[in-house]
Amino acid sequence: MNKYELALVLNAKVEDDVRTATLEKVKGLVERFNGTITNVDEWGKKRLAYEIQKMKEGYYYFIQFDADAACPAELEKRVRIMDNVLRYLIVRPEV
Repeated sequence: MNKYELALVLNAKVEDDVRTATLEKVKGLVERFNGTITNVDEWGKKRLAYEIQKMKEGYYYFIQFDADAACPAELEKRVRIMDNVLRYLIVRPEV
């Protein structure tokens, strides 16, 4: 099992329940591909460095999880096509 961190920027213009449902869907995908979530940090609404899809703000989340090497690729395939996800990045932090 390797440690990974998923940085997620969600659309700030959607309702809170839609944003929460999107976050829960991403967490469910991590668990579906044999990952174990260890920590979820919500940074809240922040100004973006540049406009993305004519939006200047987004909600930032950082999900830390343990998984095997195949999980990030599968997770990336599904997160890439989600409507409310503006940006994402999966990294393997140095220990």
